[in-house]
Amino acid sequence: MLFRLVYDEALAHASYLIGCQRTRQAIVFDPSRDVDQYRFLASMHGLRITATAETHIHADFLSGCGELARQCQAHVYVSGEGGEEWQSRWVKGHDHTVLRDGDTFQLGGIQFRAIHTPGHTPEHLIYEITDQPSSDEPLGLITGDFVFVGALGRPDLLESELGVAGAREASARQLHASATEFIKFPEYLQVWPAHGSGSSCGKALGAVPQSTVGYECRANPQLAHVDDQDAFIQEILAGQPAPPLYFARMKACNRDGVPPMNLDSAPTILAPDDAAALDLDRVTIIDARPWQHYRARHARGALWSAPGAWFPASVGSFVERDQPVVLLIDGSVAEQYLRLLYRIGIDQIEGVMTPEVFEAAADRMETEAAQEIDAHGLQQQVEAGNTRIVDVRNPDEFERGCVPNAVHVPYTRLAENLDKLPPPGDEPLLVHCQAGLRSAMAMSFLCRHGYRPVNIAGGYGAWSQIASRQIHS
Repeated sequence: MLFRLVYDEALAHASYLIGCQRTRQAIVFDPSRDVDQYRFLASMHGLRITATAETHIHADFLSGCGELARQCQAHVYVSGEGGEEWQSRWVKGHDHTVLRDGDTFQLGGIQFRAIHTPGHTPEHLIYEITDQPSSDEPLGLITGDFVFVGALGRPDLLESELGVAGAREASARQLHASATEFIKFPEYLQVWPAHGSGSSCGKALGAVPQSTVGYECRANPQLAHVDDQDAFIQEILAGQPAPPLYFARMKACNRDGVPPMNLDSAPTILAPDDAAALDLDRVTIIDARPWQHYRARHARGALWSAPGAWFPASVGSFVERDQPVVLLIDGSVAEQYLRLLYRIGIDQIEGVMTPEVFEAAADRMETEAAQEIDAHGLQQQVEAGNTRIVDVRNPDEFERGCVPNAVHVPYTRLAENLDKLPPPGDEPLLVHCQAGLRSAMAMSFLCRHGYRPVNIAGGYGAWSQIASRQIHS
């Protein structure tokens, strides 16, 4: 058996290519939309992708199962558990198998057994893998979003993202039942999860790529409460991060069908004249340059994003699926970030602009500068009784301490909560997070909606030190 992990650092997403080296067949579990990476990996090992499988209907990226079915005629395996609402509707046009709890299938000499593990989602499956030519004993588990390294999948997304009233606690109880069964597996089984550290599909995920059942039973803080259902539910629901706003539309798209994509038609690299001619009322520029460059000068209405994992979270929360965009980014990493846009369903990419092109065109564009003050400036505003302060941290951070008079809206939820903010006007709106990064992304979005936002450099962390010194002086 050949086993390969494919990991996306920005989405903290793990997919797996597993091949039978005797029959030269391969299957991909939980693939992302740009499937050329799996096809290349399979070809490197002399394998052909003949199957693909999902653990559940994902919310944080677009699935590549449909693309593998189209490009490779791969047989698709999906869950048939959880009720009609949680079935993958798109598979009807492809060669597929709907799996129930306990169903098995073969790929050459490898056996896969589907096990229903509801809680994160109602239809969730994990897959037990047995390399039969080597042993009759199972080798490991593809655990999807059920068991991570050091955490379990969050059970609150159905209520928070899809509006299923009352699902939060009911899903937590389902997750408890699944966890109770998980700890009965042999300790030696390897655990191969769908996400690592940085994912919003759980809290406090570990940064190592895999684990074992035995280690998780000993070290996973949520499994530590499996003998007490009430304590388990309290632990699993507390302190979950605010998920990006795009999760809801990913869920629906993965259920109903992901549009085909063509990586061969790359977006145009804009020349200075093209950049200068952009209609900034129609096209949104996603500016991924360093913050100090954006702060000094950027195109009117441009959205700023920090790199890495911040990029899909912020862009997916601030940009609508059909919104035409231009990506402003260093050319050396342009393809990497274009793929991130495709993976979260932002396909209307009208071009790529390099920083050099922006500088050459900036004098012929409408440009702005971002406003920023330090934590001392924030303290002066607090002392003056300013009520136009927005805290864009996660709920657990806000609960541990906050700036007086601050309105709390996590930065990934701003688009659906503008009515909770003070109205736009001529007065500045002070925006802070813990250190100044999330608030910088948030202020670029708020500027597009008529506000005069001011970022707080150093954020709550710097302000709280100033406030503490004043209290004790």
